[in-house]
Amino acid sequence: MAVQAEPQYFTKARRAGRIVVDDPPKLDLDAYIANYRGRTRFDRLLLIGLSSSYLYLEALKAAISEAKQGTDVQRYENAVMYLRDIAPSDADAKPDLDWIDRTKKQVKSATDKMELELKGYKNNLIKESIRMGYDDLGHHYHRIGELSKSNKAYSQMRDFCTTNSHIVIMNMHLINVCIDQHSWFAAQNHVQRIRGQSGSQKYPEAEKNSAKLSAASGLTYMAQAKYKEAAEEFLSANPRMSQAKLDDPADEESYNEILTPNDIAVYGGLCALASMTREELQKQVLDNPGFRNYLELEPHIRRAISYFVSSKYSACLSILDSYKADYLLDIYLQRHIPQLYYDIRSKAIQQYFIPFSCVTFSALATAFNTDEPTIEFELNQMIKRGNLDARLDLVDRVLLARKVDSRSEVHAEALATAEEYERTAHLRLLRIGILNAGLEVKVPKGLGNAGSGSSQDGGRWNGGVGDLLEGQGMRSGAAFK
Repeated sequence: MAVQAEPQYFTKARRAGRIVVDDPPKLDLDAYIANYRGRTRFDRLLLIGLSSSYLYLEALKAAISEAKQGTDVQRYENAVMYLRDIAPSDADAKPDLDWIDRTKKQVKSATDKMELELKGYKNNLIKESIRMGYDDLGHHYHRIGELSKSNKAYSQMRDFCTTNSHIVIMNMHLINVCIDQHSWFAAQNHVQRIRGQSGSQKYPEAEKNSAKLSAASGLTYMAQAKYKEAAEEFLSANPRMSQAKLDDPADEESYNEILTPNDIAVYGGLCALASMTREELQKQVLDNPGFRNYLELEPHIRRAISYFVSSKYSACLSILDSYKADYLLDIYLQRHIPQLYYDIRSKAIQQYFIPFSCVTFSALATAFNTDEPTIEFELNQMIKRGNLDARLDLVDRVLLARKVDSRSEVHAEALATAEEYERTAHLRLLRIGILNAGLEVKVPKGLGNAGSGSSQDGGRWNGGVGDLLEGQGMRSGAAFK
């Protein structure tokens, strides 16, 4: 929803260095958010509301409506507060105090009931009942936004898990909670625990969740800016998730409480473009039969990768730029888009420059759809960061490749090899002379076989001649003088 006057909130956000998206995204908000379920729906709506000067009102009102359908009072109050800051005259900017009081009472009643039931299970010492009690309590805390308590409840299930499937279920719950907490290292640890189990003993639960594990692991690596590892995880995701029915909560292949198959295609494609060579992109992405199912959901990502592999860098970057507004409104991608786009563009410039000894700024600006001052600044930054081995000629306005004198390198390597050969020959001749003269250093009595010598060679020192000379402060050449 377009507005004429931009709220002061976004002006202040820009001054504070936060990301504000002015361009209208390609996504339809209702269709986009319908692909998700659970807490991520509110998180995504709130991020869009706080980042898009075009969709902020629609997104924030939808976030308030979403919060009122749940039981997390704090989320509702936060959404209302943000809407009041941005659009104080809107009807939804006033909190519904009746709903808040009613929901708090319901939450307290449900919490007390579950804790009382769990206490009874513990008194009866029935492990399965205790496990299920902690499971229900963890779900409850997760829904009301008590993520630390949810994590603790799920962790306490461990002592009451009697089968491998129980362990997998527990760790999957913990992965989801850790992702909501942005505890990326903890989430990765739980992923490895499930994979460790499945590596030693195959069982259906671990195999059934393999796509979710790859997605969660890729998300944790991407959050840590480890884009190569993230790409490898997303690319290895089982293609079964690409067929999941997002509107069916009972579909076990669906993982839309965290992300969708479309997200896997976008995250995997961008991370691969930023971290892989053209050969790797062709082999591991375009020729990957499993990931092809995901790329079919986001054909523009497949086209961008194909253009990059075909050295059509301008077309690749043009596609990515057209979707940049959408990606800046993604809850997990937003803070990584500047770095990902920089890495992709830097790689494109590097690959473009490889066949040339020099390229004019004007040619580069034309090839990458920009002006000369901008491309000059980019080249300067790339050279400073060590991403481009070249020099800038600001007089003739050309980019020059650094000349490597191959002949000098070969000569230097040959001389170093000859010196090492001469040193080795001197040491061997010296050893022969010492042995012929009977000047071996004998091992002192009492050391027995502790040294390198043995009783069979009369206790003589058989260590390396280099060690002997270095111990006496001698150089090999001095022995011949």
